[in-house]
Amino acid sequence: MPWNVWPSSKAEATKCVVPLTAIVTPLHAAPALTVLPYGPLRCKSCRSLLNPFCRVDFQAKLWICPFCYQRNHFPPHYASISDTNQPAELFPQCATVEYTLPGELGLPPVFLFVLDTCIIEEELGYLKTSLTQAITLLPENAMVGLITFGAQVHVHELGFAECSKSYVFRGAKEVTREKILQNLELTNRAAAGSGVVQRSGAIAGIGDGITKTSVNRFLLPASSCEFTLSSLLDELQRDAWPTASDQRAARCTGTALSVATSLLGACVPGTGARIMAFVGGPCTEGGTIVSKDLSDPIRSHKDIDKDAVPHYRKAIKFYEGLAKQLVNQGHVLDLFASALDQVSWNCLVLFLMLWKQISPLKISTTCEQKICCIQCSAVYSHWKP
Repeated sequence: MPWNVWPSSKAEATKCVVPLTAIVTPLHAAPALTVLPYGPLRCKSCRSLLNPFCRVDFQAKLWICPFCYQRNHFPPHYASISDTNQPAELFPQCATVEYTLPGELGLPPVFLFVLDTCIIEEELGYLKTSLTQAITLLPENAMVGLITFGAQVHVHELGFAECSKSYVFRGAKEVTREKILQNLELTNRAAAGSGVVQRSGAIAGIGDGITKTSVNRFLLPASSCEFTLSSLLDELQRDAWPTASDQRAARCTGTALSVATSLLGACVPGTGARIMAFVGGPCTEGGTIVSKDLSDPIRSHKDIDKDAVPHYRKAIKFYEGLAKQLVNQGHVLDLFASALDQVSWNCLVLFLMLWKQISPLKISTTCEQKICCIQCSAVYSHWKP
């Protein structure tokens, strides 16, 4: 939280210039973490959890949410609560706890890496080294997948151990979510054969006819595919699509993110899965923000004000749709970009959409290190000028 200060009243909250924020690290090791063998108690208005900062009326058996000030009654199994008999959630030392839900199996974390292969050899080498190192640090049960893109999108099938196998999508062609899943053979064939019409916007998951075997073709535990991933990264080369000296590389960032979003929506819908995209330049195909011609500069804020941006409106529509799909699926997008003047703010409209629908945006700048970071609940964006 900014300055470690929590506003004590609504009036103070409205006077805060910097939005109230918090950084959450789900995989951070906490040896003294309290584990509670029951489910959390949620506010009926904002869905926040019972915590030590809540005001409690032990006589009336109710608690007041510190976020929305909603008065909530304790359920019957909290009937014995008193000033001397408090649940662990109210202890000051239990501001961070872990719940073990009875009868429910927790899903492992999911990481889908999306790599731009249009970058120079030196940068690609550094990226491969960093990712190989990062994969070894992931929890053994973490599910991982790999997508690479340049002029085309390659979805690598990690579960095919005999040789390197990938599904290729043309970057310049706009592909619907249904077509992506059909090409990846992740559609619900049982429902399709029975004539059942799925609800608008709903994506089939493991419980809707897509088997775990199908999911494990693209997402595998890190311990099972570490060798396969390392081999793929070692063999990974720059995009072979030829680029003229006066042209930008054919980079289909939008199509790659669309494919990644649809893949996670089919395999692990409603979970905290995250797409980690590493981008080295502006998108010129599939969600285009600038033409390939280098004589056509990336638009500035003045160009936007003058409405002199040919790709702007179409890009806005494309990335807004992608943002809504991510929000509906409950998934996270992490974007690591090389430079704002090359990647452009058009790409970040996706994250602004997520900000409007999920949580406040946090912007922090460290001038000495010349590193800027834009972060929201669905985005971590790092770049160097």
